[in-house]
Amino acid sequence: MGRITVRRTLTKVAVGREPQRRIDTLAVEEPLEIRVSGTPLTVTMRTPGDDVNLAAGFLVSEGIISDGAQVRSAIHCDGPRVGRPAMPSADGAVNQYNILNVVLASDVAPPAAGAARNFYTTSACGLCGKTSIDAVRTVSSHDLTVDSVSVAATTVTGLPNRLRVQQAVFEKTGGLHAAALFDVATDELLVLREDVGRHNAVDKVIGWAALAGRLPLRGTVLQVSGRASFELVQKAVMAGIPILAAVSAPSSLAVELAQEAGLTLIGFVRGESMNTYSHPQRIA
Repeated sequence: MGRITVRRTLTKVAVGREPQRRIDTLAVEEPLEIRVSGTPLTVTMRTPGDDVNLAAGFLVSEGIISDGAQVRSAIHCDGPRVGRPAMPSADGAVNQYNILNVVLASDVAPPAAGAARNFYTTSACGLCGKTSIDAVRTVSSHDLTVDSVSVAATTVTGLPNRLRVQQAVFEKTGGLHAAALFDVATDELLVLREDVGRHNAVDKVIGWAALAGRLPLRGTVLQVSGRASFELVQKAVMAGIPILAAVSAPSSLAVELAQEAGLTLIGFVRGESMNTYSHPQRIA
């Protein structure tokens, strides 16, 4: 697996002081091409690590699979790149770990023809508009409105700190987003993942849950380190997560989708306060 961090030389400049050369630790960002049965599906810029989780989570988020058992295998490869150069690694060398080929179970329909072109757009920016909300509601296998989980407000306000203390790579680099899944009944942190992309961090969490046979994720809270975009709400809905909390602001479309899908969306979780934008009945 490729490196998660690299060391680079920088020049520290401060007003009134001599420039100083020093070594800094940076989070690695590399492309990952996800293929399904050898056919390229999408390319995402990610921090290497948990690539199988990332791919599985992406497939769940896009409605291609609804359970980890629908993935037969996932193998890094350096297969044919017709008309394209090899995928580079952080040190500029060819890295076979930047291509992941996923083989689905025989009873799972492959991605629709032309899906790859659409995913190049949606993997970075999400979909937009009322049509997209209707599509997510139609495709999702899980009805969030039946999840009556209730969580104490004091528990939610404590989640950002619990997330932060577990961010090992962020502590070294300051350059990664994080997503963590908490079980409300046990107050247990089930899984935490970091990545340069907030959507990748969430996909890694959902993929872990899918491959562990834990979907739908009823009775859980997904805490993220940044803002709550439409895409993150989409991913939570597709995984059956009833509560999504963010330390920053949600977008208008994120709130609209959360309201329609039955997801409790919380933003600005800071200190002892938070803003609940949809389905506040789950917050005790």
